[in-house]
Amino acid sequence: MKKYLLLLLGAGYGFTLQAQPERWQQKIKYTIDANLDVNTNIVNGKEKITYWNNSPDTLNRLFIHLYWNAFQPGSMMDVRSKELGKIILGKNRKGEPVQDWDPRVRDRISNLNEKEIGYQRVKSLTIDGQQQNLVEHETILEVQLKKPILPHSATDLAINFEAQVPEQIRRSGRDNEEGVRYSMSQWYPKMVEYDYQGWNANPYIAREFYGVWGSYDVQLTLDKHYLVAATGTVQNPDEVGFGYGKLAGVPENASEETTWHFTADSVHDFVWAADNQYKLIKRKIEKGPLFYFVYKSKSEKDDSDWNTLADSVAYVYPYIARTFGAYPYHNYSFIQGGDGGMEYPMATLIKSASLGTALHEFGHNWYQGILGSNESLYPWMDEGGATYFQTRIYGWLHHDSTWYSPSYKSYYYLAKSGLEEPMSTHSDHYNTNFAYGAAAYGKGAVFYDQLGYIIGKKNMDAFLLRYFNTWGFKHPNANDLIRVAEKESGLELEWYKNYWVYSTKTIDYAIDKISSQNDHAVVELSRKGEMPMPLDVLVTYKDGKQEMYNIPLGMMFGHKPADNDYYPWIFAKEWRWTSPTYQLELSRPNTDIKSVQIDPYQQMADINRDNNTID
Repeated sequence: MKKYLLLLLGAGYGFTLQAQPERWQQKIKYTIDANLDVNTNIVNGKEKITYWNNSPDTLNRLFIHLYWNAFQPGSMMDVRSKELGKIILGKNRKGEPVQDWDPRVRDRISNLNEKEIGYQRVKSLTIDGQQQNLVEHETILEVQLKKPILPHSATDLAINFEAQVPEQIRRSGRDNEEGVRYSMSQWYPKMVEYDYQGWNANPYIAREFYGVWGSYDVQLTLDKHYLVAATGTVQNPDEVGFGYGKLAGVPENASEETTWHFTADSVHDFVWAADNQYKLIKRKIEKGPLFYFVYKSKSEKDDSDWNTLADSVAYVYPYIARTFGAYPYHNYSFIQGGDGGMEYPMATLIKSASLGTALHEFGHNWYQGILGSNESLYPWMDEGGATYFQTRIYGWLHHDSTWYSPSYKSYYYLAKSGLEEPMSTHSDHYNTNFAYGAAAYGKGAVFYDQLGYIIGKKNMDAFLLRYFNTWGFKHPNANDLIRVAEKESGLELEWYKNYWVYSTKTIDYAIDKISSQNDHAVVELSRKGEMPMPLDVLVTYKDGKQEMYNIPLGMMFGHKPADNDYYPWIFAKEWRWTSPTYQLELSRPNTDIKSVQIDPYQQMADINRDNNTID
């Protein structure tokens, strides 16, 4: 598998050169040896890092994430959460004010004591045995290099660090609500990504992540009674026990500690979790990955729920692979832990055996793990993609043809709230938690489904696979995504990206009236909203026959193919975006018409559907 992944990554670099000749990316190798004291909650670790500067730039400094420093009173995360909590979004059904808290954080960080806070302290950082100059900016460590790293060269770093596991508040920590002892995300000093836009040194205020692809060789030593689940593949399954290998329970060694050895290739992060009451179940997919499900059982119902989840994931995986692309790694772990669903390469932390959450987090392994979009700059590409992934699969599983409706409802609420900001807003800099969440998840998912409306269902399915195969392991941006859709559909789509991502303009089309001209009905349409779109207009006649008229948008320079064969498709002349009105001539007189409806399947995000139909 390791050889396969290296070949896959190598092939990916070749595709990158073909698709974007100027695009390069850094590469990294982590070797980490860490010890967790379960009595003091202290981690002591050593990192050996090989960092390849594949850029054309000379690097005079490096930046390293120290995420756990956010879990201290007065931190940026603490202040930001409390400031957003002052914003009143409205009132609930009881008439009480609704504050814009992240309910998981609120003001909890302010109340942590010295034993409950988190911290990460780099005790030394050397290159070629020489200590470097370090400047700590809370969650970002600036490394002022004594010798610059030249373009197309590599350097080796050695880091000694100590960290205290915080009380579980946001993603990371110990002793969460479900009683999981350790949720170890963002737990090690991690190199900041440097890409074609420069350093992405985002302070940690509880939002999104972006990392350098590379390999991890990680050894974790802790109390032998703790089962560990993690990114990567365990290399010593027969030594660690708990069902990873032949031994089902606690390892029978004389030592009170066990060292777990994991490796992973072509990933950009490493998460792990540990508990002394975890259970492990497995599902192996033919021509697919080995799934691990790790959870705490308090009842027979817990066991039943997690086994049902395992069966459901195994059942839907073949559909996932043929729709979104095959998962390329050996295994994947669904781990109970953290404060909700949170994605990492080859693993996720989830609170319970919820299939919807599990599918969403698994979907992140495509959009965040394999495609690896910059979540901070383009949260909608990842969160929206994972939401589209989740809802589409859930709809397929339950034979629900309106699976996309919840995302549209979320977007409509946002568009009418007065709080919407462009989706191009950096994830850390939205004015409200509400606007960020609704844009990244709801409006982001609508971007994908509405793209299918614009280019057609068959083109959309082909686009999903082409996007995955073209940009896997290459950090695509919004333009890269839309260019793949253009190449697959043969349509020009820059307008769609610009309107939907970079503005808050809304869609609203109306049927004004039906008139008659030369014994043919003429449907008079108008654009009430500021965002132009192509239209599907379904005409139903009194004799029961139907026709679908597709009105392409002039800026597309073409039209999508027919989406079905339920009725004839008629492709009308284009509608120029500068024109507020349009006349659609039908094939029959108006006396034959029973009804006319714009967008009968409601996949165009029209904010006012009351004016879309005439009966």
